[in-house]
Amino acid sequence: MSIEFDTKFEPAYGESVPVTKGIARLTVNNPSAFTFLGTNSYIVGRDTLAVIDPGPEDEAHFQTLIKAIAGRPVSHIFVSHTHRDHSPLAARLAQETGAIVAAEGPHRPARPLRIGETNPLDASADVDFKPDLALKDGDVVEGDSWRIATVLTPGHAANHAAFALEGTGILFSADHVMAWATSIVAPPDGAMSDYMDSLDRLLERDDRLFLPGHGGAVTKPRSFLRGLKAHRKMRERAILERVKSGDRTIPEMVAAIYRDTDPRLHGAAGLSVLAHLEDLVGRGAVTVDGEISIDGHFAPAH
Repeated sequence: MSIEFDTKFEPAYGESVPVTKGIARLTVNNPSAFTFLGTNSYIVGRDTLAVIDPGPEDEAHFQTLIKAIAGRPVSHIFVSHTHRDHSPLAARLAQETGAIVAAEGPHRPARPLRIGETNPLDASADVDFKPDLALKDGDVVEGDSWRIATVLTPGHAANHAAFALEGTGILFSADHVMAWATSIVAPPDGAMSDYMDSLDRLLERDDRLFLPGHGGAVTKPRSFLRGLKAHRKMRERAILERVKSGDRTIPEMVAAIYRDTDPRLHGAAGLSVLAHLEDLVGRGAVTVDGEISIDGHFAPAH
């Protein structure tokens, strides 16, 4: 099954854009190869509000949030995960509004770092973040006219959570599922096996609309999720074929598999290949000399 990405999106920086009844979207002016046209924050509710993913430390976006809140009480700030384009503004917004900050937990890698290993993703991690309320899978937080349930979706990050607005069929899918591109799964912060399991979890649900952390809505979640699974399986087969044909290093595989991809993304692509290889080694399909790493040497399992 092929997947069709939707890159049509108007960020409307500095404005609050109504998405549906009781939900507004505000997009940070932080476009990049990784954030698309910017990070989406969402305001939920009419009287007492919830804010989902307040975003990075950005003065203009903070002022846009305050203007959209318009003096109404904010009871909770939900944070999907601790990458610096999603979580840092939570502390300032909580101080301003008195809201409770709710998230799965502080930043952590998906697996322990190996001896001598450095984490190339440290610069993107908000290691100062600590929630007031630690959310477990299925936890429900109730506000004035809204109920938000936690759906843990590790993969892109170990502490990644999606949030379901109960009674609406709407899921705030953050960076786990986005209409414009596939999610980056990069060890050691992310894990491909976790990501695939989380896709299966969402396939078991009956949501009708995903509102992601970047770009526009996913309007047909089930078919899109199936397409994402097929895309990842296709990428896994391509990596296996490269290993079987003689490629031994990740740069060799990236050069072949991602030859039509923006070169700025080749570093992230290498980490995505590493995530697949970690999974393949764990399942016994590929072997590696020594520890699995970005500069490891891989071979087919016999």
